[in-house]
Amino acid sequence: MEGPEGVGGPEAVAEAAAAAGCDSWIQRAFEQVLASSSLRLSLPTGRPVAVLALERYMADAPSPGTPSKPTVGGGHVHVAPSSSYCYDVTVWDGVYQEKCLLAPELNPLVHKNALRCGLWVEIMQCSYMYNERKLGAGFLCVEKLRIVGAPGVDISPEQKEYKAKPRVPLKGAKKHYLPLWNNEDPYGGVWVEKKLSQDVCVDDSKLTSLSHLEMSWRTKMSFPPLLVRVLHKARLRYYGKPDTKLDVPYQAYFEVADHSGMMSVVLWNSLCLEWYSSMKIGTVLLLHQYAVKTSYPFKTQPTPGDLHMKRFSSIEISLNVRDPPTKIHIIPESKVKKEWKLPDVKYRFITRSELDNLPNNHSCDIIGLVKYVGRTERTRKREYGEDFWIHRWVHVVDGTSEEPFILELFATSQPEIFEQIHPMTYLVCTQMRVVRDTVESGFTTYLTTSNESQMFITGWHKGQPYTKDTKVKSFIQWINTQKEDYHMEKTAIGGYYPFPPVPNTFSKYCKNSKVESVLTTISEMEKEIESLHYREHKRIAIQGIISAIRYVSCGRTSQDASGVEAIQINKEPLFQSSVSKSNRVKEGRKKFQPLRETRSVQRSPPSMQEQQYVVTKKSPAKRKSETVEKRESPGSKSPYFTRSAGKKTMMHTDLKENCLSRKKSQEETELTQPSRTGNKEKSNVPETVQAERICHNSWQSALWTAVKDNLTQHLHYSRVSPESFPCKFEYMHKEFLMQRYNLQAAQCKPKEWKTKEGMDCFENTCPLEYYEVAILGINHDIAVDVAFLPVCCPEDSHLFRAEDVLNDAVLTSVSGTPCQQEAINKEGLSELFSLSDEVVKAAADLEKQRVVCILDVCSLSEDEVEVFLNKVYKVTEADITNQT
Repeated sequence: MEGPEGVGGPEAVAEAAAAAGCDSWIQRAFEQVLASSSLRLSLPTGRPVAVLALERYMADAPSPGTPSKPTVGGGHVHVAPSSSYCYDVTVWDGVYQEKCLLAPELNPLVHKNALRCGLWVEIMQCSYMYNERKLGAGFLCVEKLRIVGAPGVDISPEQKEYKAKPRVPLKGAKKHYLPLWNNEDPYGGVWVEKKLSQDVCVDDSKLTSLSHLEMSWRTKMSFPPLLVRVLHKARLRYYGKPDTKLDVPYQAYFEVADHSGMMSVVLWNSLCLEWYSSMKIGTVLLLHQYAVKTSYPFKTQPTPGDLHMKRFSSIEISLNVRDPPTKIHIIPESKVKKEWKLPDVKYRFITRSELDNLPNNHSCDIIGLVKYVGRTERTRKREYGEDFWIHRWVHVVDGTSEEPFILELFATSQPEIFEQIHPMTYLVCTQMRVVRDTVESGFTTYLTTSNESQMFITGWHKGQPYTKDTKVKSFIQWINTQKEDYHMEKTAIGGYYPFPPVPNTFSKYCKNSKVESVLTTISEMEKEIESLHYREHKRIAIQGIISAIRYVSCGRTSQDASGVEAIQINKEPLFQSSVSKSNRVKEGRKKFQPLRETRSVQRSPPSMQEQQYVVTKKSPAKRKSETVEKRESPGSKSPYFTRSAGKKTMMHTDLKENCLSRKKSQEETELTQPSRTGNKEKSNVPETVQAERICHNSWQSALWTAVKDNLTQHLHYSRVSPESFPCKFEYMHKEFLMQRYNLQAAQCKPKEWKTKEGMDCFENTCPLEYYEVAILGINHDIAVDVAFLPVCCPEDSHLFRAEDVLNDAVLTSVSGTPCQQEAINKEGLSELFSLSDEVVKAAADLEKQRVVCILDVCSLSEDEVEVFLNKVYKVTEADITNQT
């Protein structure tokens, strides 16, 4: 995808077109747009082109007087600045590829992941833009496009560029691209992967020490050479802004030490591109021509493995490409002399059995076997900003406790490791911080990354200093006694993961909230949700009344709450294969021995057919008008039901399999229900629901019965995506599963276009069922349907049993007793007997009960959004007092 350096003007483009002599849409577009007096081309219909790459970079500062666009959120109108970033899109027409600028008006398509690599698009309007800072340099700008669908052809590894361009951003003066979804990771070929060690003659007599440097730095302009070992490494910090004039505004902190103590070193700007990847933990550096400055007072401080080591915190060493131009040399470990007395890297490894006794914010290192890997999600750094943190949840076991380590892993500028974490790999995380709430009873302790955390997985352990640690060796001894199949059965990947748990009281939730206004109105929910970016996760709180509950099974292809196909269970084996030990554990488990294999034939699990989604975008109004309400006609029995099935599986496995085996012969039940959205009436909207999906016993309040047909607005966010259900991990599908639960890639790779064939069926780790909960606004004029997923968490955690998730909540009162019983009707379907008197009484007690609902919201892709009910608080007088 990389072309030769240099670009040409219109004359060069015309010559290339004449020489090509082939049918290329890109070629014809160039010819027509350059022939236009306005340098703009409108194309009512065009040939689809494939999107090969989407690359992001910082935009230049807007011209003075550029208007800003207002945005609405949290009940307030905010003036948002124009987009801080630009996107270059590389398209391919089957003959040539071309890198074009995406018009800023189309940036929201990237924000929602509607425009992404691997799609066919039709370019409806484009223009030719000259770079006014360069002679003769120009490019196409895509102004209007239509998304057609996924590609249906293979793409060869190398594509010819129609108009060769350098690998720098098209617009403005920026010299490098940023990663597509965050700013912490290195991205692109400008980052040097590895600097070779050098045979440098070290003159011991000319070296200085850190302690001497601290005493004499104010009296000197230049400093003697310094020989140090890297003990800690922080993530990259990108400090670029639209008005930043620097080409590469990066900064990275390191903690280095010699025999006298430890001091911070700051790597600046273009030196980060050259040296950041090579300056690893344990690396010995020889530094010449460095600067010394007063330390930045608000910098985070790692916890050294040796607590007795002296820290020089008043000053820091600054490494720049100029003023003065720093010289850095890496000394091979084999050339390090004992007389230099450089300290070894030491760690503070803990076991899972020790975690419960550690205080909040304690720093530690861990090693373990990965059992669960959550999908990658994003959290906005600042409200209404465009910068995000990316993170994922991981479970790790080490054999010292039945409970796993629960890890919140943020990106640590190691994308090659962060994106490759999967179950059954050995994971090491350093400089983790304990998160514990000593006030809340029952709060689960977990670990989160710090600014100096580093991660290592199987294939990266060889040569790392921690391999000599006693607790690491003990873990390896335990692993050698384990059977792989035992742990494989308990692996999971992806899915909705409601962590960390919210506080037990609403007042504590308000205290922990970082936003100005804690409560969101139901009418504002839609705007909040539509403003979410791709994989952005957010928690919001609304007031309402729990008015109805309905059980929904996704066990068969059917229409769910929004009229989109639900998940289908396929009982045919996806594959039958003999998987050898070398194939299943071949990812570099050389330093650490693999688990013992106990069988050679991989069992074929039941599979899940992934949903197919329409890629064309719909307006919110159109989407609402097409939403199907899952209510029966007035006077009939409502399909809502209590969620006490959350205790375990609603239907026994044998009954479910019996239902699924008869799926082609089952009759579908069509329900119609007039409804109103706003002031417009929708009538006779057909809905197809499989028979076993409707529980004939349901619960709805008398208030809901009275007001549900007269609502001014009824929002529907209760559909559950296949991505919300975690699935079991399989080695044979490892690459596809990691691709599915990582963020969308910035560039297409030819092999990725082939791996999806026949690989969309997986065994789930929890029942494919959930609950649709109707929440009525406290003014009885608006309502929202959301989903509740009681048992969809990794097997090892045992943290979110149904009775625990909504502890002290209204829903628990409804389903607090195991009142459901099952039977098989004449059609072989599972039915539920009537609710017990206790539950009916509990439901009646909830009439008009005002509550606060905590919702987990995540934008999965395009218009696909998860909205899950996480917690319900009863409103108390204390809560009202605290909010006034």
